[in-house]
Amino acid sequence: MSSPVAGHRVLIVAPTESTGLVRDTRRAIRDGAALLERASEGPVVLGVGEVLPFAPTRRRAASLPVDVARTIEETLANVPVDLVHVHEPFAPSASSVALRHSRALNVGSFHAPTERVLLHPARAAAFAAAVSGGWTRGSRSYRATRDLLQVYFPGDYEVILPGADAEAVERDGSAPVRLLACADEDRGGLRTFLRALRALPAELEWRATVWSHGPLTLPAALGGRLAERVEVIDATDVEEGRVVASADVAVLASEGIRPAPGVLVRALCSGTAAVASRLPVYDELLSDGDYGLQFEPGDVQTLTSHLTRLISEPDLRTQDGARSKEIRTRFAWSRVADELEDVYTRLASRRREPDGNTRLLRKLSSKHLIDVDLHMHTDHSYDCATPVEVLLAEARARGLGAIAITDHNEISGALDARAKADGIKVIVAEGGSRPRSRAR
Repeated sequence: MSSPVAGHRVLIVAPTESTGLVRDTRRAIRDGAALLERASEGPVVLGVGEVLPFAPTRRRAASLPVDVARTIEETLANVPVDLVHVHEPFAPSASSVALRHSRALNVGSFHAPTERVLLHPARAAAFAAAVSGGWTRGSRSYRATRDLLQVYFPGDYEVILPGADAEAVERDGSAPVRLLACADEDRGGLRTFLRALRALPAELEWRATVWSHGPLTLPAALGGRLAERVEVIDATDVEEGRVVASADVAVLASEGIRPAPGVLVRALCSGTAAVASRLPVYDELLSDGDYGLQFEPGDVQTLTSHLTRLISEPDLRTQDGARSKEIRTRFAWSRVADELEDVYTRLASRRREPDGNTRLLRKLSSKHLIDVDLHMHTDHSYDCATPVEVLLAEARARGLGAIAITDHNEISGALDARAKADGIKVIVAEGGSRPRSRAR
């Protein structure tokens, strides 16, 4: 979809630690037309700097660096894009800034399937106020994500399952069987995995790997026999896709706090047998058990039983040809691209002419402008001492054609003003903000 053959010109705005890329980006965005011309040959990556260079504290909340926010704002101001696609647009992030300054049609994609990862409830209202109406179309990676977002931000969302590349790794089926767990899940899931390993029959031949994005130390109380069979590796040793593909069995034991559905998708596409706790997002990916084995979160006994069978029976770890093709088709990037392109096409059809509706503009041009104040109080409100007559006289003197009386918990002042108004339209309204506007 992002190739020039498909007719799209794609700019990718991303965080970076490369000062050279940031410097080149700031030069390039000065000429939006030239930048789009470069994008005709293929996607162009724009580096905006480090997004969160410090850890938030109680005294200083996390926020996007000013230079990063300014670069994103200038990019969207100088480059005439048709559509902005943001991922996880929660503040503070590059996506939230892009959504705030976008002058195009917007698509927001959400991936996190749990509340703790997605958004702390206390910040939900503030986020909703900041971006309400900001995205024109919302997409979700999982049904679980859609259902969660509906709680905070009701709207029209579409579920587009993620894609994954299938790593080509030869498996000879010989012992020891290679087991994999992901430390990016919540700690409860890792504890369940280790307890299940401890309960496996001693005669079984297996080795286990715990993969983590960052440095990780396993509990010292693992025990000698278990410690000899379990190794910890992180992203500095090998990339996640490679370690998932090289495993015989991937175990996703999250208790629901922080699942890792991306790991499960990569395991399925690589032909790695999967065992996962029964969570909504894992149920969805495993097609309710059709693509792998499941157990209740925290159920060490059932997980031990599943692992015992998978280690003892090689046939259980092998996908048949039809099932493998079905899974790879389901999570193919070409399918993701087609579904997203359909969203973009439908969204683009809703674009309006940049110069507005000419017929309506001609009609409005014959109308006189009316100055309106939409937030005014009288002495009928507990916080104001201005009589109705004085307010009406001042409104006439200022040339206002309409006013809104917004007395607190009282409409008698508005009704009195409406009865005494002469040439001024009075609107009865409830107290709120104080905008001033001009209407025709």
